[in-house]
Formats: sequence, structure tokens, C-alpha cells
Amino acid sequence: MPLITVTYSSVRNEPSLKAEIASAVSDLTARILRKDPKVTAVIVKSVDAADWFAGGKSLAEQSLASFWLDVHVSEGTNTKDEKAAYLAALFQRMGELLGPLHEESYAHIDEVKGDAYGFGGLTQERRYIAGQLEVAPRKAAA
Repeated sequence: MPLITVTYSSVRNEPSLKAEIASAVSDLTARILRKDPKVTAVIVKSVDAADWFAGGKSLAEQSLASFWLDVHVSEGTNTKDEKAAYLAALFQRMGELLGPLHEESYAHIDEVKGDAYGFGGLTQERRYIAGQLEVAPRKAAA
């Protein structure tokens, strides 16, 4: 149930780009971080290259693209190796979608406590407990 925000800048400006980014990010998040795409929300925002500065120069001046991705997941649900693989795959895929990337393109995996994060009015901790109660073996009546 991650919430993912992607802000990007690119010379590529087709109307389908935002949907392509959302789809790619959702796919990578499902495949690498094992998050259910049915409860993944993605917000995609574009920034003009003249308004994005990296290394003291605008991306427009450097003829480069860039992105900032922020994903919220429940704390402790992914390993260091999964997170590293996710960040590497994101950088590669975003380069394919946006064009040559400035090295100062970022992704941040926010690991949030399960009792402070949720959707549909329930925390992830409550969902976990409810799931455990559903599969717990019942004791025989004495």
C-alpha cells in the first residue's frame, strides 16, 4: 500500500509520459519491493527543466533530465538488498523514460511505523493483526 510521489523534468513531453512513469514505478515496486499494485497510489508531477537546478545549473542548460521519487512503505517490510535493487532499477528505468539523467536524481524509501501509516481508515498494524487473527489456529473446546 505504498504512496509514491514522482517529480520529474525531461525534454520528453508526450501526454502519455506521466502514465508510463506511474506504470513503471508501480511495476518495479510490486516486483522488487513486493507491494500489491491494487493498493499502490502514484502521484506524478512535471517540472520545467529551466526551474530544476542541479550542480548550480538548470537541467535545461545541461540538457539532462532528473527525478525525485519518494515512496512510503511499512517499516521492516523490505531488506537492504531489496531496497538497493529497487533504487538501481528505478534509476535505470527512469533514464529509459526521461532521457539522459543528471546524476543528482534521487529516490527515497520512507519506512514508516505500521501504527502511524495506513489507508481506508486503518493502520497497517491493525491490518497485520487482523490478518494474523484470521489465520490463527483455533483451540478445541474443552
